[in-house]
Amino acid sequence: MARFDAKSGLGTRAIHAGNAPDPRTGAVAVPVYQTSTYAQEALGKHKGYEYARSQNPTREALEENLASLESGTHGFAFASGLAATSVLLHLLKSGDHVVASNNMYGGTFRLFEQVFAHLGMRFTYVDSSNLAAVEAAIEPATKLIYVETPTNPLLTITDLSGIAAIGVGRGILTACDNTFATPILQRPLELGIDIVLHSTTKYLNGHSDMVGGALVVRRDDVAQRLRFLQNAVGAVPGPWDCWLALRGIKTLPLRMERHEKNARELASWLVAQAKGAKAPRVIYPGLPEHPGHALAKRQMAGFGGIISLDFPDLETGTRFAEALRLFTLGESLGGVESLVTHPATMTHAAVPKAQREATGFTDGLVRLSVGCEDVADLRADLERGLAAVAGVGAGASQG
Repeated sequence: MARFDAKSGLGTRAIHAGNAPDPRTGAVAVPVYQTSTYAQEALGKHKGYEYARSQNPTREALEENLASLESGTHGFAFASGLAATSVLLHLLKSGDHVVASNNMYGGTFRLFEQVFAHLGMRFTYVDSSNLAAVEAAIEPATKLIYVETPTNPLLTITDLSGIAAIGVGRGILTACDNTFATPILQRPLELGIDIVLHSTTKYLNGHSDMVGGALVVRRDDVAQRLRFLQNAVGAVPGPWDCWLALRGIKTLPLRMERHEKNARELASWLVAQAKGAKAPRVIYPGLPEHPGHALAKRQMAGFGGIISLDFPDLETGTRFAEALRLFTLGESLGGVESLVTHPATMTHAAVPKAQREATGFTDGLVRLSVGCEDVADLRADLERGLAAVAGVGAGASQG
């Protein structure tokens, strides 16, 4: 009898999907199959494994796990989030058109504009939270609608059911980067999206010790093409990175609960402290004043662990970020440790300043990846940052 099924809870599937005990030894943890090739019994006769770029049991365990968590039927692991995005774009051809969120990870924008645009693809960037704007951008050559929600770093919320309906009605593929929410808080395939993308580097792994990416789908026709591309392009992860991601996912539901709890508390606290000319605008979907708050409540099971603080200028944002001690200044997000990032000069440096500012993304914006530390310690660190900013934090509460 199976130890769990598709109706099992996310916590159960995070631990058990793809993690069957090793049939040879009974090992509870999936082994790291550190091999490049496999012995074949005879010409054309093997045990389902020929060459590790094409098949690896550790990678297959991760892919099965991801597919289960995202309510998909096929999962594909890659060497990075951008490798996954590259393979996704290989579903298209020269002359095809993509409608994409105008606020997205800077590396995705760089890949679109400096790699695939040179291969003859065209990209139109719109506020994907405005479904009318998405529809207006569609052309006869449009083959893909690509969205992030929440977006990086403005945390804009897009109606995934609405995007899916637009795609289905016009025969256009839809894809969602679900890295910020994870399948614990949001499952785009259940809302009609065709393809889900992840940087497994972030929350899925959760420990800042590997780099990886993934695509998950339900459609067999898309899966068949992605399976070919995964092998043909060859941007696959090694078995050790797959094992690290699989290990991290076992605690994903627990970690996301803590990330979200800490972020909600800190976001509300930050709003209460925001006084003076140098005070930041606090951006977090869990705040009632966030324009996407009601939609986030409907399509997400929580608001995530990312808070963005929009300071009046670069100098103020820099002073705040550099004053923090527990929040480590660095790129990336989603680890158990808290990080502070200045997107304009770090993760989104490839996005032109004019394009960033047109979306409301200023040089003063600072992104917080709220970790799993004790919230009182994180609050004290943020108070240190606010105190370093002129006119902010003088009367900040310790409570």
